[in-house]
Amino acid sequence: MPSKNIIKSYVEGGYYHIYNRGVEKRQIFLDNQDCVVFQRYLKLYLGEPEEIKKIQIPRLQNFLKHNMHDEFTLLAFSLMPNHIHLEIKQKNADSMIKFMKRLTTSYVMYFNRKYKRVGALFQNAYKATLIENDSYLLHLSRYIHLNPTKIKHKEIDFEDFSSLPYYLGTKSASWLDTNEILSYFRGLNIKGKGTTYKEFVNAYRTQPEDILGDLIIEKDD
Repeated sequence: MPSKNIIKSYVEGGYYHIYNRGVEKRQIFLDNQDCVVFQRYLKLYLGEPEEIKKIQIPRLQNFLKHNMHDEFTLLAFSLMPNHIHLEIKQKNADSMIKFMKRLTTSYVMYFNRKYKRVGALFQNAYKATLIENDSYLLHLSRYIHLNPTKIKHKEIDFEDFSSLPYYLGTKSASWLDTNEILSYFRGLNIKGKGTTYKEFVNAYRTQPEDILGDLIIEKDD
């Protein structure tokens, strides 16, 4: 079974499911711009430095200084009204700690400034579970990508703010690695999983807890 998220196990080269939710379960994305900005921070911290240098933004040198393209890999993500899901691989034992601090600090500063508020936005520290085999890696990506399909929001189409379009080939980005998971499907007829990643996602019928167990972090809240 996956490692329980209460005690984080920081492993070099480890794969993780990261989950973070708004304080008091409050919404952390109120309009389309909020999602765009959060996704932009993913790009600034994880994109290739040479690509980031071309972006005209304030504090560019600060983002380049703290860029983590070489030590942190984002495999899948989805934004939800009051929480986020990330599936990642870290190079060093402390990569996740550094990345999550930089990402959430940047977004909270933006959010508080925009909505004229002060104080914490996220509930305590993020939660994370160690992914210990390939099966969990694949099923978790599918779970993350299906989460936004359950949400009907009057302001935001959350299906636009997940990594699924990148997996289906309609978008591409240097700050997201789809190759590792898609490599399991290229040219293979994977028994029980369909022949393409799209089929694998669409074939999902089992309750997530039956497959993923403790990787479904939010069920503990």
